[in-house]
Amino acid sequence: MRPRILVTGATGTVGRQVTAQLVEAGAEVRALAREPAGLPAGVEGVRGDLSVPGSPDAAFGGVEAVFLLWPFASADGLEGVLEAVAGQARRVVYLSSAVVRDHERRAERLVERSGLDWTILRPHAFAANTLRWAGRIRAEGVVREPYGRAAMALVHERDIAAVAVRALIEGGHHGAVYELTGPRSLTQDEQVRVIGEVIGRPVRWEEATPGSARRRMLARGWPPAAVDDVLRAQAAMTAGPATVTATVREVTGDPARTFRDWVAEHAHAFRV
Repeated sequence: MRPRILVTGATGTVGRQVTAQLVEAGAEVRALAREPAGLPAGVEGVRGDLSVPGSPDAAFGGVEAVFLLWPFASADGLEGVLEAVAGQARRVVYLSSAVVRDHERRAERLVERSGLDWTILRPHAFAANTLRWAGRIRAEGVVREPYGRAAMALVHERDIAAVAVRALIEGGHHGAVYELTGPRSLTQDEQVRVIGEVIGRPVRWEEATPGSARRRMLARGWPPAAVDDVLRAQAAMTAGPATVTATVREVTGDPARTFRDWVAEHAHAFRV
């Protein structure tokens, strides 16, 4: 029998990839989202909201494993969701982050104490985060940000999903905490250069002050605490090359995709 697996956040950057790759692997997939649209053929879409107690509980019925995304700045409410999962499933793969903020640490501990076979994924910076530059690159061919020397080993969402799928459908991953990166450390100004090379158009980095970046982010509606967290993290990343792990290859057997690979797949977003 095909395993039945529930994917939460199924229409997001990683969840969409997990859903598609599970289908390719032959699993029976149920996708939970607030608006479950645009899903692959054969996927059962279920409407639900993890932030509303009881809302997603029906989606857990009859599933063997759950890919769990908790996209909130607090772990409040997660314990109840995990209890509902444990009443039906036997395995959970939780998408955390390499930063492991206080609420993420609490969430990880709840997952570990859930009674489920658990695996935790800690991805570093997503390659998809560079889409925030797309509008400026199309309009001006310039990215104006602070901390051009901030280094990151950007990870492709397909690789995060590939590791998740292995943990969902295979044994041997219980208790594992997987730190996921791309194969190479690149500074932000190097990332911009790669984008230009791939799209065949000069794109340059223009160093901005942290203060000007903070004002722009606040004007876009970012919470002040989140703005300060981002800027502090970027400042810390200027200290040297980013950590690079071999986890994607070790778990999946395939090397992690490069940032250049990711840009080639998304070049349309940066081209005029």
